[in-house]
Amino acid sequence: MKKLLKPLFTALFAGMVCTGAKAAEPQVINIRTNDLSMVMSVAPNGEVLFHHFGGRIDDASPAAGIKSYRRTDHGTDNLAYSTMGGRNFREPALRVTHADGDMNTELRYVSHATRTLADKNVSETVVKLTDTDQALDVELVYTAYAKENVITTHTVIRNREKGDAVLHAFYSSSLPVKARSYLLTHLYGSWARESQTDHTLLTHGSKSIESRKLVRTTHTENPAFMITLDSEAFDENYGEVIAGALAWSGNFRLNFEVDEFNVLNILAGVNPYASDYTLAKGESFTTPEMVYTYSFEGAGGASRNLHDWARNYGVWHGHTYAPTLLNSWEGAYFTFDAKTLTDMIDDAADMGLEMFVLDDGWFGNKYPRNDANAGLGDWQINAKKLPEGIDYIASHAHRKGLKFGIWIEPEMVNPKSELAEKHPDWIVRSGDREMPRMRNQWLLDLTNPKVQDFVFSVFDNTMKLSPNIDYIKWDANRHAENAGSEFLPKDRQSHFWIDYVQGFYKVMERIRAKYPDVLIQACASGGGRVEYGAMKYFNEVWTSDNTEALSRARIQYGTSLFYPATVMGSHVSATPNHQTSNITPIKFRFDMACAGRLGMELQPKQMNAEEKAFARKAIESYKGYRDIVMEGDLYRIGTPYDDTGYYGVMYVSKDKKKAVLFTYCTLYQSRTLVPKYRLYGLDAQTRYKIREQNVDKKRFWFDGGTFTGEYLNHAGINPNLNKIYDSAVFVLEAE
Repeated sequence: MKKLLKPLFTALFAGMVCTGAKAAEPQVINIRTNDLSMVMSVAPNGEVLFHHFGGRIDDASPAAGIKSYRRTDHGTDNLAYSTMGGRNFREPALRVTHADGDMNTELRYVSHATRTLADKNVSETVVKLTDTDQALDVELVYTAYAKENVITTHTVIRNREKGDAVLHAFYSSSLPVKARSYLLTHLYGSWARESQTDHTLLTHGSKSIESRKLVRTTHTENPAFMITLDSEAFDENYGEVIAGALAWSGNFRLNFEVDEFNVLNILAGVNPYASDYTLAKGESFTTPEMVYTYSFEGAGGASRNLHDWARNYGVWHGHTYAPTLLNSWEGAYFTFDAKTLTDMIDDAADMGLEMFVLDDGWFGNKYPRNDANAGLGDWQINAKKLPEGIDYIASHAHRKGLKFGIWIEPEMVNPKSELAEKHPDWIVRSGDREMPRMRNQWLLDLTNPKVQDFVFSVFDNTMKLSPNIDYIKWDANRHAENAGSEFLPKDRQSHFWIDYVQGFYKVMERIRAKYPDVLIQACASGGGRVEYGAMKYFNEVWTSDNTEALSRARIQYGTSLFYPATVMGSHVSATPNHQTSNITPIKFRFDMACAGRLGMELQPKQMNAEEKAFARKAIESYKGYRDIVMEGDLYRIGTPYDDTGYYGVMYVSKDKKKAVLFTYCTLYQSRTLVPKYRLYGLDAQTRYKIREQNVDKKRFWFDGGTFTGEYLNHAGINPNLNKIYDSAVFVLEAE
């Protein structure tokens, strides 16, 4: 093989093999959107070097002559896709043990080509590489979304060797960045406390953000980040920011390494932890998509780019969003009958809601689902609890003018179930080791095609329960422990972590092929699947099981850094709150929930007449400005972490003729402090009339007034919010 490859490289890098250019002409690869460029070049030895990600460069030809002035014995220049081998000492994007035991890989350029896709807004560039000594090929695939200023990238690895090649690390992307300083912003948390925001100034060495849980990976971390360049301060509106988000629903790893050249090397992809992946001769592996954008308008600009891309490309039917709804969970839990549900539907219709969702507890006969300890996996209607059937409930909702949704959790099983009795081989386990329970349930093995068929059948058969089912809430209430597969061969157990996710995606592909228009929510004990891998198939996510409005301020803020309001389920629930026991006014609860996809999750019969009247008013008001929240540009004003206790969120329509502003007070302000909200994103010369929503009388001097966008940006407005849980919502309309 070496005898065959080395003459190829001699010819290739003498200029005899190229992409249609003249012999020996330097190769520059310039991937462009409307405002951005990602620039690489081919070195004389065939290495593909990475030079630039940032502002658009139309003539990038000088990149072919860049000199780094590095001594070669100090390591390679910045590579477009780093490997273990040669003189690279940094964490590699690709680490392989080849069929002959060789542990080194040195990739060299073969060709590149760019084409415009059927969607003229999208272009694809494929850079082909191969190893100098082994029959291993790599393709770097970059997809540029011009209007959204987003570039996504993934990698295809092909084995042409005589035997198996083992992949130890196989990241989706390798991005070297050069700046004076790097401020990392990322999310962390736990159940009921998802999407908390952390800022870390990166110093020399490495920092990793990763998950090893397989399912519910985004409770504690999220595969998304921002890097503020050349500043130690996070800013919404100013500065240059790189944002990235990995589209993967399993174990992930983001690695940030600042080397001795003060270059930040970013690796993003599948977590290599316990995941050696063997490629037989002729096989290939495609990594998940990594999504990047670059902003010159601070974190806010990066968020808006990602939101635009998500609505247009990253979320299933991203411009179709779930209606306002009442979910049965916190209002009924497992204890209900048909009358309980039809009464809730009647109340939902009376308040102006548009859908009713029946949550957990409707199934199981031999082992009835009357609590979380039994029945999961046995997807028959509970004949004792609902002898009328699901269609009776769904049809009642439709007669009342509401859509109908229903809950499933098809990836999991209770030990006390007919499914566990019939198919113990379908359960994730490692030999005779203990099978830990979580919420008293086990995980089904989606690496197994029979399990994939079963999970698909759960969805399919649920849809057949009534022609009036419009929405599915798909839950997943545990992660993987003592992992192992009775389906996978003994020498392929490390494939489990990847094959499970690929099995999940295969199921979702089948579901979407048959049910493209059904609305599906990704719930995983709340916000455990808030990432773009799942969103390719789901319309929205359940942001958190914590429905308490004050907690939701931080949860929804963090989520909004990377994900649009269209996917962000946000519900008004009872007080005292069932998670935190906090007591909050109904207006504050509605004003917080209306900044996402509005819903309710309580028993309406426990509301008094005044609360129901307010709910009707708030729901009607929300419907009037909902399109701005769902489709508009987001401008965050401060953060819910600010010591001031003031926070705001504004959405501006694309034509800048309408906006909706949400303002919140999260701390007592005594009698002396009054906030000022400066409003970004408006047209400077347009005059806007401001009207407060959900109030019976005027509360602030500017309510009903008309102001230019210039005034609102520079001078701002000062709603007198000085008590904790004070809030106000304003609609701005151009005159």
